[in-house]
This record gives sequence, C-alpha cells and structure tokens, in this order.
Amino acid sequence: MKIKILFLCVIFALTISCAKKTSEEKPTRPNIIYIMADDHTSQAFGIYGSRLAKLNPTPTLDKIANEGIIFDNCFVNNSICTPSRAAILSGQHSQANGVLDLEGELPMDHQYLPIEMKKLGYQTAMIGKWHLKAEPNFDYYNVFTKHGQQGSYFDPYLTQTGMHFAEEKDPAYEGKMYKGHSSDIVADITIDWLKNKRDKTKPFILFHQYKAPHDDFEYAPRYKDYLEDTFIPEPESLYDNKNNGSIATRGENDELLSVIGSSVSKRNTIRNKGMRTWNKKSVRFSDPDFDPSTKINDQMTDKEYTSATYQEYLKRYLRCVKGVDDNVARLIEYLKAEGLYDNTIIVYTGDQGFMLGEHDYVDKRWMYEESLRMPFFVRYPEKIKAGLRTDAIINNTDFAPTLIEMAGGTPPEAMQGHSFKHILETGEEPEGWQQSTYYRYWMHMAHAHANPAHFGIRTKQYKLIFFYGRYWVDTDNPDAEWNKKSWGNRFTLHTPAAWEFYDLSKDPKEMNNAYNDPAYKDIIANLKEQLTAKRKELNEEDGEKFPHIQKVIDEHWND
Repeated sequence: MKIKILFLCVIFALTISCAKKTSEEKPTRPNIIYIMADDHTSQAFGIYGSRLAKLNPTPTLDKIANEGIIFDNCFVNNSICTPSRAAILSGQHSQANGVLDLEGELPMDHQYLPIEMKKLGYQTAMIGKWHLKAEPNFDYYNVFTKHGQQGSYFDPYLTQTGMHFAEEKDPAYEGKMYKGHSSDIVADITIDWLKNKRDKTKPFILFHQYKAPHDDFEYAPRYKDYLEDTFIPEPESLYDNKNNGSIATRGENDELLSVIGSSVSKRNTIRNKGMRTWNKKSVRFSDPDFDPSTKINDQMTDKEYTSATYQEYLKRYLRCVKGVDDNVARLIEYLKAEGLYDNTIIVYTGDQGFMLGEHDYVDKRWMYEESLRMPFFVRYPEKIKAGLRTDAIINNTDFAPTLIEMAGGTPPEAMQGHSFKHILETGEEPEGWQQSTYYRYWMHMAHAHANPAHFGIRTKQYKLIFFYGRYWVDTDNPDAEWNKKSWGNRFTLHTPAAWEFYDLSKDPKEMNNAYNDPAYKDIIANLKEQLTAKRKELNEEDGEKFPHIQKVIDEHWND
C-alpha cells in the first residue's frame, strides 16, 4: 500500500513538473515581432498596387500581408526618422515626447512601449537601426551606433547590451564591427537572439529594424544585376507637376524652385539625385565596376538625364528593398522551423513614406501622400483573419497602445495614440473611431532637402496643409541658440506662408491645389476647425513655446 501511494506521488510530481515545463516553454501570450525598414514606402510593395507593383518587389512581405490585415490609411505624424521612431515608442506626438527633429533624444524613461511590455512579463529586444540617441530601454539590444546612429550599409558598428552605450564621438564609445551587408547582419543577429539568447520561458517582443532602404541605397553585391535591364515605370509628375504646390513650395514667381525640395532632375541646384547617383563612390562596395559613362553623357537632354537618373535611383532603392524582403524570408523560415510562426504577432512597416520621383521629389519630410503614408500590415492567425483590408485611419502614435493591448495590458494615460486592436480582430472601425490624422514637419529647410516647415490634417477624402515656413527656433532673435554646424541647413531662410488643399477622391496624386476653388470654401472652413481642435487636443499649439510661429499662423490663417 505504501509503495502504491509513493508511486502515485511520484507520478503526480512528474506530471506537475512536466506541465510546468511545458507552460514555461510555450508561453500562452503571443510573441510579437515588429519589423521596420527605413524609408520603405508603400509604392515599393506589390500589395499597394502602385506603378511599381508589377515588378513584384516584395513577394515575401506580400505573402505575410495577405495572411493578415492590410491598412490602406496608415500615416506618419512627422516624416523623418528620429521623430517617427520616438512617436512609435512613446505613443506621443512630437511636442509631447520632445523629439521635434533629427537632433531630438528619447530618454529611457520615455520609451513607454518597452517599459509597459516588461511590466506584462515580456522579454524585450531591439536589433538594428535605433537612431534615438539615448540608450535603448530593452532587456537586450544590439543597434547601429556610428554615423549618427544611422549605421553603415557595409561593415557596420553596433553596440549591444553590456557594452558602454554612447555616441561615437564619446571617448568611452564601445562598438563591434560586423563584416558584411547591414540587412544580412540584422537578420543574423536576430536569428541568433531567438535561437541562443532569449529566455524561452517568457513571451517576447522583438524589434527587428533595417537600415535599408535608406539613402544612398548601397545594396548587397549579389543584387547588382537585379532589375538592371528592366524599365522602371515613371510618375507623370516627375516631368509635369501641374498645379501641385503653392508659393510656399515654388516662391512668388517660381524663384524658389531651384532650392526647395531635393529633386530627381537638375531643378534643385543645391541637392539633386544626380549629384550623388553618378558619383562612382556611391556604390563602391555594391558594384566596384560601376561606370556612370555607360548611362549618362553630356549630349543628353534634361529629360533624358532625368529619366536616366530616375532609373538608376529606383533600381538601387529596389535592390535594397529586395535585400530586406529576402532577409525577412530567412526570419520567417526560422520561425516556422521552431514552431513560433503562428503564435507570433508579426507587424511590418516603414518608419515613414518616401518620395520616389513623384512631383520631382526625393526623400521624405513632405505631407504629400507618398511621404505621409506608411505601409502597415499585421499577421496573427489566432486573432486576425487572412485577407482583411481596411481604410481605417491610423498613425504611428497608435502602434504602442495597440501592441500593449494585444499583449493583454492597458496603455498608459501619457500615450496620445489609440489602440486599434478591435480593427485588427474584426476589420471594422469601432464606434467613434478617429476620422482624421494630424501631421507636422518641424525641420525647416534642413539638409539641403530644403522642405519648408508645415502642419496639416488628412481625412479619408481631403488633405489641408499649412506651410508656415519658419524654423522652430526664432532665428531672428540675436540671443537664440541652435546648431549652426549642422550640415546643409538654411534655418534662417523664411519661406512664404501658404495653404494647400487636395480633394483626394478626385485628385489622388495631388496634382491640383484647390485651396482657392470656391466650391470647397465650406469644406476648407470645416477642416480648419478640425485642425484647430486637433492641435489643441495633441498639445501641438504654438502660442507659448513658439510665438514667432504663432504670429505667422495668425497672420495667414484666413488667407
């Protein structure tokens, strides 16, 4: 009898032990992998149906997207790297989180998303591009820390947990050089962390962030011939911008066309794409044998030169995109092999949009559609049906509260964004869901990209933009201080104030600024009321902190 009881006790103990072990090895809460590529714009996907879709630039990403929900109206709140990343981690707009431009810093105690995920029992990891100056508040990190935290495309330096985290100019800087292309390296480090470094008894949230396809598009050498003999479809507005823009972007008599908005063509005499593209050093590691003379010559017309520059620009960009897509495929292959794929929420996005020659513009920063729109899709078969698509408006301040709710938590009150968990799980907007999004670009006339400062509101049908044309520091004040050594900046140049209005239902490519069309008078008046309310709600008003900007607003609000 005693032996029988002892035997039953042993069996019971083993059962409890095995159950505990099984529970530890397979957390019931979903893992989360947040994948973000720098400047990966919606035009460069198959799923968004752009002129580039037929090139099939993202087969892996398209497959993931079609297995979940695709957002057609995801927007950035400030289309530049550091502010967008700060908005994503804080759930706040720029004035609330203090990161207005590329020189901003998000302190560890304001990195609310990883902080909240730790409280929920998640292991947190950040791998790849960081670009927020302060040390990442993650259990594990391994991030680019040279070249202003941009990192290098080839043989980049990264700093990981346990090293002294500092900017490269700090004498105590620690970093390790990894040989190879940055996209491959980010995938290698990520897979190694998943395989060897994570705590397998905990659910994890992993930020997997690429440098690619950021300018100057140094692709891995294996992609040298990809698309080489393919003609890349060109936007009509590359050659004829019609009635896009205003005196804010062109000047009173078009006198600013040569300095505002970095261009594909030779239009911008300070910064145009050819200046970098046709320099052999620009792809010295990607294609050491590159010879510009085989593609351009002095006998070309301006249009021929613009087309040749566009073709080379897009091919390099899409080669970097190809590298991202292929490395995501490696990550997915690992997740499937380890039985992690279906219990992991997979999010994919870019840190903003990007101009690929539309309106003869390159880079981001603008509130124009290609720069404002972010690609965004989520796969999680347990809660999200395959094949969903929504036109619900979300922005990057909404990401953090959503991920926290998906993990079973409650977003902190400090976050200004709103959880769209209901939309993910149903494909439907909940009652009272936001019908507009607010945008603001602060970095007036920076880096020879030379975009005037502006803010605006975008609904599903309309867009209203106000260009106020002033740097956020009052440069007319002799006692004012700002970074006068920052390269390529013309912060002291005040540009004209002007309004732009686009009816996106009739003019999706924004070729007709209809602000002065009397047919839209009442609609514009209503949008101004909405814009005023948004600015107040989000603490984005200027009166107290930036009176020199408020003065311009007051003078031109009713223009």
